[in-house]
Amino acid sequence: MKAIALFSGGLDSTLAMKLIIDQGIEVIALNVNTGFGSTKDRYEHMKSMCDQVGAKLLVVDIKEEFLKETLFTPKYGYGKNFNPCIDCHAKMFSVAKRMMGELGASFLISGEVMGQRPMSQNKDALQNVLNESDCDGLLLRPLSAKALRPTIAEENGWVDRERLEGITGRGRERQMQLVKEIGLENFESPGGGCLLTDEAFGRKMFDFIKYDKFELKDIPVMKVGRHFRLSDGAKLVIGRDKDENGYLQEIENDKYYHIKTVGIPGPHSLLSKSASEADKEMAARAVLTYCKASVDEVYAISFDGDEVQASPFNSRDAVKKYSIT
Repeated sequence: MKAIALFSGGLDSTLAMKLIIDQGIEVIALNVNTGFGSTKDRYEHMKSMCDQVGAKLLVVDIKEEFLKETLFTPKYGYGKNFNPCIDCHAKMFSVAKRMMGELGASFLISGEVMGQRPMSQNKDALQNVLNESDCDGLLLRPLSAKALRPTIAEENGWVDRERLEGITGRGRERQMQLVKEIGLENFESPGGGCLLTDEAFGRKMFDFIKYDKFELKDIPVMKVGRHFRLSDGAKLVIGRDKDENGYLQEIENDKYYHIKTVGIPGPHSLLSKSASEADKEMAARAVLTYCKASVDEVYAISFDGDEVQASPFNSRDAVKKYSIT
């Protein structure tokens, strides 16, 4: 007997898997990559969680499918930010369902807790996810099972319902008890796993689609840096630190110039190739304003190798009025 778990790397999905593994069922931890997870590589953390409870980790990339079918046309709309949580969960479950035959799984599980998130995990929302993904009966939610209708796995006796939990609401006392019982180590605090739920990231997304069609290659651009929308509509991204500069430097996206300072240390930056001459001048000055540069001096700035001359603004206030985040 096998089950596929929708696995985020978080505590609840890890505990849900453990409850099923303890009943002698093999669990495949399926991490569905939409492209909007953490900016940091979490593979080692996810592998650690799976190893601690005895699950096998499998990562599947659905970025292109998610953009085309879910992100911009959510049937159930967005949450507080750019987060189509109900539609996103349904997409993930439908992906897991179509992999059941290939992986030899008999049912699905998730770490969702009824009432933990008032908009996306109330009783109606949980049912909407099942309806949209055509997973009604197939999906078992071990942490809230006793508060929900029995699923196929319980009705057929594959899983003992009495050994599952009936957790509801936002409290996490029972989860912490299970952590101690299991001896789980280095688990993450709840929340914060999806960039689309972040207010600042949401502002960047809403701004982007006003000016451009969002494509797969645009995802990396959105994840780091200070983001600005300049006077004539060009987008400027300026790295904040060494790690972000390195990340931006590796981006391959033909919509953007790579901007570098010449002769002095400075942030790595990106600017829309559609930028007007006025916006290019503004970008050069803005980048220099985030350097240790003198307002009385002229510096060289490289736009994909083509150099221009510019001086910084007197203060960052001249740039901040164009800030998105």
